[in-house]
Amino acid sequence: MKDFFKKHWLRMTGILIGALVGYIYYHYVGCLSGTCPITSNPYRMMIYGALVGYLLFDLFSSDKKPKKVKEISNNNVKENN
Repeated sequence: MKDFFKKHWLRMTGILIGALVGYIYYHYVGCLSGTCPITSNPYRMMIYGALVGYLLFDLFSSDKKPKKVKEISNNNVKENN
């Protein structure tokens, strides 16, 4: 479990910050009439903010490694990094 948190700490931080920003957006800007499907409900706005936070912070995570691609030509196998 400890390794999981070490590996994914940036993504989890993005989820928490996104949910917090989503609630703050709902509180200060949210839709008062209830006709806005996302911003009229604090739970939906927090989920939407958490999703955006995850995607945004995932851009900056450094655990992505290029995959090895194998080329097969004339019975020769070449590995490209």
